[in-house]
Amino acid sequence: MLKQQNISCISWNVNGLRAVGRKGFLEWIEKGEHDIVCLQETKISDPSQLTPEIKSPNGYFSYFHCAQEKKGYSGTALYTKEEPRNVKMFFGETSLLSTEGRVLEAEYKNFTLLTVYFPNGGGGKERLIYKLAFYEEFLVYIRELTQKGKNVIFCGDVNTAHNEIDLARPKENEKSTGFLRIERDWMDELVREGFLDTFRFLHPERIQYSWWDMKTRARERNIGWRIDYFFVSESLRSFIQEAFIIDTLYGSDHCPVGIQLDFNKK
Repeated sequence: MLKQQNISCISWNVNGLRAVGRKGFLEWIEKGEHDIVCLQETKISDPSQLTPEIKSPNGYFSYFHCAQEKKGYSGTALYTKEEPRNVKMFFGETSLLSTEGRVLEAEYKNFTLLTVYFPNGGGGKERLIYKLAFYEEFLVYIRELTQKGKNVIFCGDVNTAHNEIDLARPKENEKSTGFLRIERDWMDELVREGFLDTFRFLHPERIQYSWWDMKTRARERNIGWRIDYFFVSESLRSFIQEAFIIDTLYGSDHCPVGIQLDFNKK
């Protein structure tokens, strides 16, 4: 029996938590509008580097998975009003999910939530191979969670636009990482496995983006990509109330995306 409540969840690639902290992040989160805030690309090696206000905003428990391989790189974080039953950051010695601070899992009474910073496939063939291996291992992992009867929610910067509607210039980017057929094939497989892209589920024809290239001032012209997602397992389909993109909120080259789940529906 799912807990009877409404939950608002946000996912945001902040492109540096300390940097976004200087751009109004604290004021935004302390409004308390969202029950769970998931972050990616925090770029911190140690949470003690953060101010107390950013590390522990009023009203939230906070957790951080930091990349130990390289300083100022990758990283995920979770702010949550409700204390999770368990928080997981280690998935095995040889698991790609354990490295680079890319996955943080929180288990609640009625669902398991993962905030994920998926690898970028740029920078050469080796990095694309790494990204695809990460994709495959992650899919195996969340499949196993659903087979155990877990209601799964995962969110984050997937670093791939799924279909042509999800980026402004699909034809020009067919050979660009982030829109390669092999990357999009994985997202097709994800959907076949029963995971729902919540935004596209509720808004099948809406054109809205979550990332823009800062170097080309693409946000001003809205030449963007939708590469930030909330996916939920089929078991949560009937509880999806809304899915949205907050493209009016600045501070990063990404904007937040979110969902509302209504557990009072059943």
